Amino acid sequence: MGALAGARPLPSPVRGPVEPTVRLGGAGDDTGFVPVSSWTMLSVDTCSRRALAFAGLFPRESRAAMPTHDPTSVTLLDESDVERIFERMAKEIVERAGGVESLVLLGIHRRGVEISTRIRTLIEREAGREVAAGAIDITFYRDDLARIGPRPVIGESELPMEGIDDRTVVIVDDVFFTGRTARAAINELMDWGRPARILFCVLVDRDGRELPIRPDVVGRRLSVLPSQKVDVRVPEIDGQLAVCVSHATGRAS
Repeated sequence: MGALAGARPLPSPVRGPVEPTVRLGGAGDDTGFVPVSSWTMLSVDTCSRRALAFAGLFPRESRAAMPTHDPTSVTLLDESDVERIFERMAKEIVERAGGVESLVLLGIHRRGVEISTRIRTLIEREAGREVAAGAIDITFYRDDLARIGPRPVIGESELPMEGIDDRTVVIVDDVFFTGRTARAAINELMDWGRPARILFCVLVDRDGRELPIRPDVVGRRLSVLPSQKVDVRVPEIDGQLAVCVSHATGRAS
């Protein structure tokens, strides 16, 4: 996704309350970011509750590819398996969206962005035209924001220039677990505009739902124990493309 690759970092260091920003096709101040509070559709109350929750410097996420070595990890899907699944998912997205004319792909940071990029490439190759795309970071929309500490890793939210009003928006993520990430992503989209339709696309759908939400496009469904963790690995971050299962050390969503 060319626009994402050329994104300019948030200014740092910062002191005092930090307001989240969204990049809209290069518009905004000299940093290329538009403060969320300048959006008329977003209430001051929403900004104060989410954007002003933490103060200080927010570290940027690292994009360096770091191969993962976990002795408890078992590979369920290797690179060739995942690539075949992506091809099927790309076709299903176009079919469900009724074409690519009003289609927008939005990847959730972190690995959802990389997955979205791969699916977008496949769709564009088949359709022979560009597909609108962007990225969203749900940090300030999480329902456990107060529990993750005062220095959360913040990604960049970026919208296509055309916006999302009256478009079919496909949110892309790596693993669908409790449903809380999906809830946060949908809430964020509602602050940005009014899509005609929202679809949720994931590479892996696993057991453990806590909210009555389910994905629309699924690469592979897995039944795993509550004590197990499903990891999707992408070359840009992990040095490989694969789906693995290991003993859980935390809680995904």
